[in-house]
Amino acid sequence: MPRFIKYFFLIIFLINILVFSSGKTWIYKAISITYLKGFNTAYIHDFPYFPSNIIDNGDSQEWLISKNYNEKALPKFINKINSTLETVSFLVIKSDSIIFEQYWHGYSADTVSNSFSMAKSLVSTLIGVALKENNISSLDQTVCDFIPKFCSDKNKHITIRNLLTQSSGLDWNEDYHNPIGQTAEAYYGTNLKHLMLSLKSIEPGGKIFRYHSASTQLLAFILEEATGQTISEYASEKLWKKIGARNQAYWSKDSDDGDEKAFCCIYSNARDFARLGKLYLNNGIWNGVRIIDDEYVNEATNAADLINKKGKKNINYGYQFWITNYKNMHIFYAKGFSGQYMICIPEKDMIIVRLGRKSGNQLENGNHDDFYNFIDAALSLI
Repeated sequence: MPRFIKYFFLIIFLINILVFSSGKTWIYKAISITYLKGFNTAYIHDFPYFPSNIIDNGDSQEWLISKNYNEKALPKFINKINSTLETVSFLVIKSDSIIFEQYWHGYSADTVSNSFSMAKSLVSTLIGVALKENNISSLDQTVCDFIPKFCSDKNKHITIRNLLTQSSGLDWNEDYHNPIGQTAEAYYGTNLKHLMLSLKSIEPGGKIFRYHSASTQLLAFILEEATGQTISEYASEKLWKKIGARNQAYWSKDSDDGDEKAFCCIYSNARDFARLGKLYLNNGIWNGVRIIDDEYVNEATNAADLINKKGKKNINYGYQFWITNYKNMHIFYAKGFSGQYMICIPEKDMIIVRLGRKSGNQLENGNHDDFYNFIDAALSLI
C-alpha cells in the first residue's frame, strides 16, 4: 500500500478518535446532511433529515385577494437579485389583501420552507400569550423560577426579559461558520437541554445586546414548564389555530423523543408566516379576539433600552423582533438565516414575506442589503 494512503487512513482514524473523545459525534450528522448533499451550511429544505413535531392548524381563514392581484410586475432591479439569491417565495399583503405573490424553483403557496430564526419572533409571541393568560406572571421572573437546574449562582439573576431582548449575558458564541461550535451543535446535535443547562452567565443581564440563539431556546423551555405543554402543542392551540393557518406546520427537533429547536426551524409557507405580521399590525387582535396584549406588542416591536457590544445604544431589537427606520417609516420584522424575512410596515398596513436560499451582503448596521431591496420592490407595487 502506498505510503500516502497509509497516512490518509491514519489521519482519518485520528480525526475520528478526536471526535469521539470530544463528544461531538453530531458532526457526522452535520456532514451527512450538508457536505454530502452538496451544501456547505444549513438550507431551507432540510426538513426530511430531522425529526419534528406537528403544529396543528384548525379551520383555515384564507387571505383576501386584492382586485389588483399581480397586476403589477416586480421592478426590473429585483429580478437579478431574486435570481442571484435564489428567492423561492415573495409575498406582499396590504390591508389584509394579497396584492402580489410569486414562487420560484418549484415552490408554491403550500411548499414548506425553513423559517430559521424567524421562529424566534413566534416564540416571543407565545411568551406574550403566556403573560396574558397568567402562566407567566411577569417578564421580570427569573429563568430559575421555571428551570431550577439552570439556577447556579451566576445564572440566578437572568430574567425572561433578558432572554427576550438578547441581553442574557450567557457564554454563547453565535457563530454560523464554526462547524464544531455551539450553534452547529444546537442545530445538528441531539441534546439541546444539556447544552442549554451547561451555559453560565459571564456578564450582567439586561445591559448589553448580544444575539444568542440560546436565549430563545431557554424561552421555549420556560414556556413548557409554565404551560405543561410542548412548545408545538402550545403554538398550535394558542396561535396557529387561532390565526387561521392554512396548513399545519412542523417544528424540527433534536431527536425523536427530544426537544424542538425553538431558536429556528419552523417549516411553513409564506402565506402562513405572514399571519404573524397581521397579528402585530392589529395590535395583538385577530378578528376581534385579543391574543396578546397591546403593551406587549408595543414593547416587542420597539428597541429595548440596551447598548450593543460596541457601546452604542441599541436601536434595532425588541422582544425577538428586529427593528429599523427606513424612508422615515418604522419597520419591524422577523429575520432568519439565508434571508428569510417577514417584514411589517405599519404606516403602509403592509406585510412582506421573502423566503430564499441566500442572503445579500451584511451592512454595518447589521442588516443585509437585500432586506432594503425587497422593501423597495414591494413598495413599488402599491
